[in-house]
Amino acid sequence: MLAGLLAAVPIAARAADVAPQLVGLFIQGCMPFAGNPAALRDWAARAGVPAVPEQARVAFLHGAPGQVFDASTAEGKLVLVSSDDGICSVVTDLALRQAVVDALEAGFRRAGAAFRLAIERDDKQVPNIHDREYLATKDGRGWRILLATVKDDKGGEAMLTAAPE
Repeated sequence: MLAGLLAAVPIAARAADVAPQLVGLFIQGCMPFAGNPAALRDWAARAGVPAVPEQARVAFLHGAPGQVFDASTAEGKLVLVSSDDGICSVVTDLALRQAVVDALEAGFRRAGAAFRLAIERDDKQVPNIHDREYLATKDGRGWRILLATVKDDKGGEAMLTAAPE
């Protein structure tokens, strides 16, 4: 039993460590460019964030037009999704829900964005997903931001999405 607990520590640590990176990429790569996919893609190219292979692009966009970039780090898999309609998302394969919530709210504060939690509920279509929807503003710009996380104490996939408000 102790061996099982010890084996889970690296996964939990990795899930907690990726949250600040997920949020950092979101605040730098999505919020300034939500509604402007050309500018987001220029930023990704300047930042050296490579595009994913075509099969992964199609999978992340679910057939919608857009581009997808691999921003993974040593701590975890990070993907930046830029839809042609201007919606931007950042996705990771393993994060702890509360770590992402804490990192996101701290990131808003560091960025000087005013924010409020508008809706919190389990996803109506996918019951093992928990949604938190925020409204945020900064310098006359507004965003609707969705944080979707897997309901699992061990962590799981997480996605942050920004749309201009």
